[in-house]
Formats: sequence, C-alpha cells, structure tokens
Amino acid sequence: MHGPASPGWLLVALCAATGAYCLLRMRSGVEEQRSAAGGEALMGFGMAAMAVPPAVFTPPGWAWPVYAAVFGAAALRALWSARAGAHHLHHLVGAGAMVYMAAVMAGTPAHAHGHGSAGVPLLTGALLAYFTAYVLLAGARLLPAAAAGGAAVAWGDRPEVARACRLSMGIGMLAMLLTM
Repeated sequence: MHGPASPGWLLVALCAATGAYCLLRMRSGVEEQRSAAGGEALMGFGMAAMAVPPAVFTPPGWAWPVYAAVFGAAALRALWSARAGAHHLHHLVGAGAMVYMAAVMAGTPAHAHGHGSAGVPLLTGALLAYFTAYVLLAGARLLPAAAAGGAAVAWGDRPEVARACRLSMGIGMLAMLLTM
C-alpha cells in the first residue's frame, strides 16, 4: 500500500515471515493446522507483495486485476470451506478485503493514494472495524496461552504461534487499510 517506506518494509517483513511460517504449518501432522495454512500463507505473501513501498516498486497496471482474481478465488474457496465450519468466514472476509484493496488500487492513480478528501468509504470503515475487533479478540486469546509442560511440540503444530501469526496478519490488514 502507499505510505512511508520504513513502515512499509516492516509490514513486508511481518507478512512474509507470517506467510513462511504458514508454509511450515502446511507440513504439520495435525489436520487442524494444515487445513487453513495454505490460505493463510497466500494471504501473508499477498499482503507482503502489496505492501512493498511504491518508491521501490510500483506494480504495473495489470498486477492489480491479477491480485483481485487470485484473492477472489481464495474468497470462493473460503466460502466453500465455510460450509464445514464458521471459522472459515474470517478467511472469506480477509480475502474479500484483499480483493477490495486491489480493486481500489487498480482504479486510483499511484500519486493519489492516501490523499483523498472525501473521508473513509463505508466498506473501508466496516473492514477497519472488523479487523480492529479481530485483532483485539485474537490478542486477548493469546494472553492465557501459558506454556504448558509436557512433550515438545513441533513448530508447525504450535497453536499459540498460529494464533500469533493470525494476529500479525490482522494487524497488517489494519495497517494496509489505513494507508489506502
């Protein structure tokens, strides 16, 4: 998205690291970890690509419709998966937010991002409210996750790290929506 370079690079690093961890989770022996890891890896790497500061790389005009198509397909997959459980609805909202941001970026000249005077559009405000609530709830869920004794658990199977990655992506989504 379009904002200062330093926070942009921090967002790229955060999202890329989250995507890499989600790829690690795809190799987990726990089905619950594997089931959502692919979509979360796509989301992390997609957010990292969209967050690269425009002073370094400005995507060509055709890139934004490609982003929208990829995340539209991810939204359809999340919608299909939501039949099995409501927890997939968050993936649907996240993928939909990525489609929305790609569509906004495709329709606005690069020099005009973040300089509108019309205020916050309704959908952007709704997404900001959703991801703010999600981040607060996800952060609260991490608090009681104290280290329990017992056998060592592989990094790809640690639910508290997966929750922290989801929290990181929620924070990243908030930052991207704010700089839109």
